[in-house]
Amino acid sequence: MRASTDLTASNTMQIGLQHYQRTKTGSHVTSSSAGVKFLHSPGPTHVPDLVLQAMLTQPMDLGNPHLATLIANCEQGLRRLLHTSKAEVLMYAANGHGAWEAVIANLLAPGRKVLVAGSGFFAEAWAQHAEACGAVAVRTANRYGAPIDVELIEQALRSDDAQEIVAVFAVQTDTSSGVTSDIRAVRQAIDRAQHKALLAVDAVASLAATPLPMDEWGVNVVIGASQKALMLPPGLAFTVVDQRALEAARSNPVPRMYWDWDRRVSDLLYRKFCGTPPENLLMGLEAALAQIEREGYDQVFTRHASIARAVHAAVERWGERGALWLAVDRPSARSASVTAICVREGIDPDQLCQLARERFHVAVAGGVGPQADSVFRIGHLGDINEPMILGCLAGVEAALRHLNIPIGNGALDCAIAALADSRNA
Repeated sequence: MRASTDLTASNTMQIGLQHYQRTKTGSHVTSSSAGVKFLHSPGPTHVPDLVLQAMLTQPMDLGNPHLATLIANCEQGLRRLLHTSKAEVLMYAANGHGAWEAVIANLLAPGRKVLVAGSGFFAEAWAQHAEACGAVAVRTANRYGAPIDVELIEQALRSDDAQEIVAVFAVQTDTSSGVTSDIRAVRQAIDRAQHKALLAVDAVASLAATPLPMDEWGVNVVIGASQKALMLPPGLAFTVVDQRALEAARSNPVPRMYWDWDRRVSDLLYRKFCGTPPENLLMGLEAALAQIEREGYDQVFTRHASIARAVHAAVERWGERGALWLAVDRPSARSASVTAICVREGIDPDQLCQLARERFHVAVAGGVGPQADSVFRIGHLGDINEPMILGCLAGVEAALRHLNIPIGNGALDCAIAALADSRNA
């Protein structure tokens, strides 16, 4: 393909390793290798040094008793994080979509029904995944940026006179919009409908950033993955499964091997992972869970909530001139993990993300799904503190101003004030 020499704001390309796009003003942008690169996508996230160092350890042979201790520490740490005493932790060398399929393969025979609670792009993607595996997905309606409507959950279950719905699938935090739904209220809706459906929760984007006490809230299955608030590289997923869900899986006749929960409930390490465990990711997980516990669960959740409020305060000030706004208009439903920001027509979020990353060394994410061309997203989860988020916000503001996007003044002051208010609360 012939390389173009005409670089504009709408038609950009990378030249070499150090030279990047011209902006609307025609000025040349160069990237420097000096300093810290800020990673503020909703995942992958920043990996702390202690986790990286743990992952540098040489792997062990499969007969080494230290490997069994490592796996047990990870299982117990995840149980403590989820406040569950009896659920089985079943881990996979996979991403979150692999964990979706594990739940589907174990709970849903072809033709069986699942109620998918509408909450955004990832709930719909999970529904489509279930349909691809032969299940029948019943959906509740959802508006972009709105949390799960628990009344619709209750209505759908009450209308299921034959109790054909096997499970309710709910995403705690949808990263496409940054909305967090009330999982306890979903369980209460199931109970009010007097329905036997299991509750399976996607906590990929919320676990270790938002509370999810599994037993107390009546959650039967939780799925998670490594690359978000658990502060690991991608590649490790897990399902945490209570006895009701295990019994349902045992009665499901669908042939399966790698995803099979019953096979993995074993003291044999080879069966636990259906092969060789991803040892270095497990070493990192052990270190990450220990770091979370040293800080304290409540302190971790408070830190995430405080930093999220700072981001929301900055975005609200940026939006005073009408060019952008928060995707989630209900403050109580805004995520502690990620903030989605809508932009008005004519603003290219991909151009903004590229400029922020290449010129100002702040990596934020574009939109996904139907909002791909109208949203950008700031991740603020995992190994993150106040100076990091202020640096991120400064880089994003620099990119906004460089592109002449009209924004309100004083956004960083608003973020700092929000952080101070959180500390004084």
